[in-house]
Amino acid sequence: MTTREDRLRELGDASFTWDVLVIGGGASGLGCAVEAASRGYRTALVERTDFAKGTSSRSTKLAHGGVRYLEQMNLTLVLDALQERGRMLRNAPHLVHDLSFVVPAYDWTALPYYGFGLKVYEWMSGKLSLGTSHLLSRDEASKLLPGAARHDLRGGILYHDGQFDDSRYAVTLMRTLEDLGGIALNYCEVTSLIEDKGQIRGAHARERESGAELELHARVVINATGVNVGTVLAMDGHPNQALLSVSQGTHFVLPKDYLPGNTAMMIPKTSDGRVLFAIPWQGATLVGTTDEPVEHGADEPRALPVERNFLLEHIAKYMGRTPQASEIQSVWSGQRPLVRHGSGKTSQLSRDHKVILSPSGLVTITGGKWTTYRRMGEDTINKAAEAAGLAKQPSRTATMKLHAALDVPLAEASKWEQVYGSDLPSLIALSDDRPELNELLHPALPYRAREVVWATRHELARTSEDFLARRTHALLLNARAAMEAAPKVSALLAAELGRTPEQQQADLDAFLANAQGYVYREA
Repeated sequence: MTTREDRLRELGDASFTWDVLVIGGGASGLGCAVEAASRGYRTALVERTDFAKGTSSRSTKLAHGGVRYLEQMNLTLVLDALQERGRMLRNAPHLVHDLSFVVPAYDWTALPYYGFGLKVYEWMSGKLSLGTSHLLSRDEASKLLPGAARHDLRGGILYHDGQFDDSRYAVTLMRTLEDLGGIALNYCEVTSLIEDKGQIRGAHARERESGAELELHARVVINATGVNVGTVLAMDGHPNQALLSVSQGTHFVLPKDYLPGNTAMMIPKTSDGRVLFAIPWQGATLVGTTDEPVEHGADEPRALPVERNFLLEHIAKYMGRTPQASEIQSVWSGQRPLVRHGSGKTSQLSRDHKVILSPSGLVTITGGKWTTYRRMGEDTINKAAEAAGLAKQPSRTATMKLHAALDVPLAEASKWEQVYGSDLPSLIALSDDRPELNELLHPALPYRAREVVWATRHELARTSEDFLARRTHALLLNARAAMEAAPKVSALLAAELGRTPEQQQADLDAFLANAQGYVYREA
């Protein structure tokens, strides 16, 4: 088992030169790092906070082509995303699965219009299609979506898309990187770039727990910091504040009875120009998302009043009832880095990605979406390898299985536990000699005490938030239950990490303070 101390020692060797240094541990950064390491390049990744702390753990949990981009006629993006969706399902079947969707039609023109569009969507996925689409009668649509409003319902369109576990996917990419011989470290902040004769040749970083200073030399540095790409570009002396528009999206998590059954609902066009999803997720109903422009990126974005009102209004319109505050189990927001193309509403901006090579040799990747993370990594490493003069190697990630991938679910595993794939027997074995580790952390959550130990030993979890928000989804799924489970989690973490009672209390206090922002309260 590789420890954090082992990783620090390896990264702390200032005499060693990495081929590729990636800054940023979200979907794009991890995708770049796995792509580089899979080609045999010596690869390191550092993340200022935790893996997928920002946008990459706050998605709508869909691996999809993007129906609205089809309507915008961005066929290249849709085609790429549909192909990548199929690859995600093939390469990480323990984290990605098919999900049936129904588009309810509330006027007669919607049936042929969206029926044709979703048939094109199906055709574009080719051999990687997840299933056929077809029109539904009013009764058929109501049977599949018993939670949908029936007033003026004319019928519906059934189609298929992918659902995935975003933060677990990120952790799996981190472990895949290390399987390939690379190294990743969270809570390691880049403070400046190393320049030699006008070229970027690495970075200075500070390990945030110990304060250790690291000097990381590399043949090429990749800036994959999402909404914060401008911070690293400024270190390079080339700030570009016009590069991105930042858009915020908010989700509500409601009880299962808002969407009984296993079929999701998609509203293709809302008042802000986005699609709206209601999805069965972790035994609850996930509803989102909004599209609200914001001026700056934030580590902990909070839902704006306009977003809360938008969701309440649309839930009432399409699900027939307005949620009470006590029914909203959690409310959370994420921010999208959208490549700016002139002016206009953020809902109309594309999710295309962009790779930028600075005169100094710094490579920046921005834009994109979770579903195309692998393609983003491939394009970025192609440009980075060429710029740094690395030996040319073909990409092999399109068909490469990720860490712990299992094609057949384990019979002894719960639905949640399937995310651990082939690691699950080793995880379960942790409670063989310690039966107390088999206990649930909270009766309203599917997570067990042994998962805290596993996340600490094998997945670089360092805080209660790391575990409750990203190694599991407790905070996003049910904020109040997560807060009640937090004392047990912090105690298990402290025991594993050898922390003092004062350190344990500080970790718990920090989590509880942050978790308050996920509890819905009426204005």
